[in-house]
Amino acid sequence: MMETIQTSKAPGAIGPYVQAIKAGGLIFLSGQIPLDPATGELVPGGIAEQTDRVILNLEAVLEAASSSLSAVLKTTVYLADLGDFAKMNEMYAERFGDAKPARATVQVARLPRDARIEIDAVALA
Repeated sequence: MMETIQTSKAPGAIGPYVQAIKAGGLIFLSGQIPLDPATGELVPGGIAEQTDRVILNLEAVLEAASSSLSAVLKTTVYLADLGDFAKMNEMYAERFGDAKPARATVQVARLPRDARIEIDAVALA
């Protein structure tokens, strides 16, 4: 059985998908970009501010699914510029704390809304 996860504390989907699906004891989170859920606009600032907002959005979806960042098993980080890796990594480490999920990081040609970062995740339910 699959359960759709939806919260107003994270940006709504901007396409034909949902924020997350809970199934088989796992939560599959769609990619989040640094949109402020209150305004629907990209947060101002550089990669650190954008990374922070993305992780806050992921955290909000996880909370709606009765989970947390500490339950994240795997993330994929998509960067518009791999030159942002070090600053992204600092904020990522700060936000995830002692939780250290498996991770892949890739540079992509372009992200929705010209964001600098997008992160998706898989977590324990």
